[in-house]
Amino acid sequence: MSRTLRVRQAQTVLPFGVGAVFDIQGESFVATGIGDWPQRAKQRVESPRLATRLGVTGFYAAPPTANDRYDTPDAPGAPYIRFPAWLFCGACRRMKRWRIADEKPGQPPRCPSCSTGPTLAPMRFVQICSAGHLGDIDWWFWAHSRRDATERRECGEREKLRFLVSERASGLEALSVACAAKGCGASRDLLDILGTHGMRCSGRNPWQRANEAVECVKPVQIVQRTAGNLYYPVVHSALDIPETETPAHHDEKTASRVREHDLWVSLCKVAVTPRAEVFREMIKDDTGADDVLLDLLLAEETGQPAVPAPPGSEATPARPDLSREEWEAFTSPIPPATRDFALRETTLGLAQETEEPWVGLRRGIGRILLADRLREVRALSGFTRVSPDATVVPADTTRRLKWLPAVEVFGEGIFLTLDKDTLRNWEADDRVIRRVAGMRADLDLAFQKDRLQALTGSELAPRFVLLHTLAHLLIRQLSFESGYTTASLRERIYARPEQDQYGILVYTAAGDAEGTLGGLVRQGEPARLAETLLRMTEAAAWCSADPLCAEHAGQGFGNLNRAACHACALLPETSCESGNTLLDRALVVGGEQVPGYFEPIVTAARAAAAAALEQSAP
Repeated sequence: MSRTLRVRQAQTVLPFGVGAVFDIQGESFVATGIGDWPQRAKQRVESPRLATRLGVTGFYAAPPTANDRYDTPDAPGAPYIRFPAWLFCGACRRMKRWRIADEKPGQPPRCPSCSTGPTLAPMRFVQICSAGHLGDIDWWFWAHSRRDATERRECGEREKLRFLVSERASGLEALSVACAAKGCGASRDLLDILGTHGMRCSGRNPWQRANEAVECVKPVQIVQRTAGNLYYPVVHSALDIPETETPAHHDEKTASRVREHDLWVSLCKVAVTPRAEVFREMIKDDTGADDVLLDLLLAEETGQPAVPAPPGSEATPARPDLSREEWEAFTSPIPPATRDFALRETTLGLAQETEEPWVGLRRGIGRILLADRLREVRALSGFTRVSPDATVVPADTTRRLKWLPAVEVFGEGIFLTLDKDTLRNWEADDRVIRRVAGMRADLDLAFQKDRLQALTGSELAPRFVLLHTLAHLLIRQLSFESGYTTASLRERIYARPEQDQYGILVYTAAGDAEGTLGGLVRQGEPARLAETLLRMTEAAAWCSADPLCAEHAGQGFGNLNRAACHACALLPETSCESGNTLLDRALVVGGEQVPGYFEPIVTAARAAAAAALEQSAP
């Protein structure tokens, strides 16, 4: 029976972008590089601001998949190839190395040895390396690895293998790969298959040709094909905001200091090489300039965008900061408006309230904007394997194309800021400073430091942890009240002190081509948002894992979280910019050792509830 396998257009960037392995209907595939995409069928995605910052000519989306009724079998689309190539039959247990020539359109791989032709299943384990390469395990070598070189040479059959299951053992010990060649009988179980075993890296990914392989000396790691460290996509996103004629925050005094710096000419000469980072850091330290201003001045001086390290470099490309222009658009006295960026200002509706906790809530919140329509462009520049800070493999493994794969998403959102004066007073508290200093020390030791600093800025500020945790708590609360799941909401944190940012944007992440139906914006209307924020703070004050969660000195990856766990603050990975790190519920609602920004509201709400209970008592 013919079957149809589909990947939605949005999934070609995340989570099944270039280099990702995914399972569908019992089969396993890997997405190929964009060099294999159909040239004429792909759709252009406009985002000049993001293209300039990434140093590319533009973006393209994969051809959309037709629906069931109008599907065309041979329609062009983003290419995926079968991986791993080693398959096995669940009936006869024979293993077969599947090749492209064996493929039959519309048919799954069938066992050639069994009369009933059962479907072949992919092997569970693959090998990766920190250079970004992926490949099949040499199962013949694994089966013969307990024998010496002379005995291995005597076995001339490299593809007569069986994948056996023993009833006398359990777990990986019950699985083994055996050589079925005549007179051989070599076998080894999979008890210690995971880890490094001295195998050689192929120097390429499955979709690359043999002549594209490079000499790779990185140690090979054997992992499950669905392991979390097999694929770390490098995704950039930008909101489609109205363009302004003058750059935001173009500080002429700082720009003059940069141009007069002794290293400015040297930086211009090596602007697109890995050595540029050294000059950039020295100029930033001496002049107080940030990356946005340096990129702008370099573009003016050289006529080219300041792009990251070129393809093939060992340096990890830096994530550009795209928050400044967005913050300017949201905080403008008269918000700019276009068809895909429709904002309107609102309030909490508490102007007439004179009692706590409403008065305290009104003092703590600053500006509120409702985004009736937003457009976001998400682009995939590459991926890493083994760890997020490993060598980045570009989306175009041929290194000839100047565009990146991207998708556009339409939706809605709620933007709010904290009160600036209240925030500054709270940040100046010594207890808050000490609390965040511990998180900053853990961040300095974390392998994710470079990636996270692209979001937090050069130094982790208390406001970032506060606003990040607030965004998580708000998304969790809105998921109960707006009808959206937590996975369909996303956050954007604006918390760079050097840019005077102090706000968050919660927006839909799974809208269709026409956007969403207004459910999220409706929750941001006066009265509703105030009730949501109050219930959010009350819920955040208690966690089912307390007191362990509230008193934790470090949890999560690299101990980068404090009072934050799956029961109270964590979100699906697709909703969080920083991978569920740098969270602390205590900074929001308070704890024994630190005052929370919204702690007075929690205290007042409890007092009001106790007073109401006393009045209602007989």
